[in-house]
Formats: sequence, C-alpha cells, structure tokens
Amino acid sequence: MLTAKEQSLLDALEKQAAEHGIEVVTIEVTGAKKAPTIRVYIDCPQGIGFDELASSQAWINQIMDAADPFPGAYTLEVSSPGIDRPLRTLAHFERFVGETAVVQTASPIGGRSKWSGRIQSVDAGQVVLDVEGVAQAIDFGNVKRAHLKGTVGFNA
Repeated sequence: MLTAKEQSLLDALEKQAAEHGIEVVTIEVTGAKKAPTIRVYIDCPQGIGFDELASSQAWINQIMDAADPFPGAYTLEVSSPGIDRPLRTLAHFERFVGETAVVQTASPIGGRSKWSGRIQSVDAGQVVLDVEGVAQAIDFGNVKRAHLKGTVGFNA
C-alpha cells in the first residue's frame, strides 16, 4: 500500500508519534519529483484539533529534516485523516467494523477491483465486506488502497 519511501518515512515517525500519544494514520508523497509534497495524516484518541496539529507539526518537521527524504525542497503537510479516513492496517479495519469502506485491490476478484461495503469482520488476514447483502472476503495482502466512505448528513 505504501511506497518504499513512504514506508521509510512512516517508520521514522512512528516511535516518536507513540511518545506524543499520536497515531500516524498514513503518509502520502505526491507532486513533482523536484518539489514533492509529503502529507502526514495523524489521529489521537480524543480526535485531532488545532493544538495537536501545531505541536505535531514541530516534531514531525524535525524528523523530516533529519531524514532529509528528498534532495532540494519539499512541502510538509500535517493533517487529520478527515471523513474519508485511510485504512492502512488490519487494526484500522478492525477498529471500524460496522462502518462503510471503499477498497481497491491490487488484483481483481471475480473481474472486479473496487469494492464498497460495510466492514463485517477482520479474520485470518482477510477483510470481509458486506457488499449489497453479500459477504465479500478480500485478502489483506491484495488491498492496494482503502478508506472509510464518509457521509455528511444534516439533522433538520
């Protein structure tokens, strides 16, 4: 799911993140190779607010400066995972059992590589989604990308 560069940056951040009571949800490197953007999505048990973002930006920036991930300039963005929270690990899927997820597979299953459904369970390295009333098991090793399907509703 992560590139080798993204995984190395994640590894560099995770130890200090735990010391700060922060979870690094995922990392994305996007944009031009000469001036990429590194997006670090963080969360914590009470949710992410401005104070957590500001304090986390400081120590994340220090780690990125020490790692010097790209020659030249890059942009660092630290953000909450948002309504469409990425799902990177089996523990992420377990945490959100009952929620709706969108999963893209690396290899098609029955000719299909994009699935949307309620997370039913996580067991033996598989994620089981309820897709329109049918249980669909997806090997976690086949998950290319996944996120919660956020919904915005208003109560009138």
